[in-house]
Amino acid sequence: MKVSGLQRLVVAGGVGANRELRRQLDAQAARARIAVFYPELEFCTDNGAMIALAGALRLQAGVSGKPAGAFAVRPRWPLAGT
Repeated sequence: MKVSGLQRLVVAGGVGANRELRRQLDAQAARARIAVFYPELEFCTDNGAMIALAGALRLQAGVSGKPAGAFAVRPRWPLAGT
């Protein structure tokens, strides 16, 4: 948030179900005057299981290689702390 200058944070996916993460983010966001938004817990699912199933079904069907429409991921944000 410091680097981007943004004042709103959206937490999504399976990590959004972590209550301790929510508690700590809320506390730090309040101090920094940043708004944090979370989906309802029933919508905080981890797509790892979905991806694993899709891969298993492709393997079972004998499909290999990149699917149609696949693209290369080119991350732009450094992973090193600033």
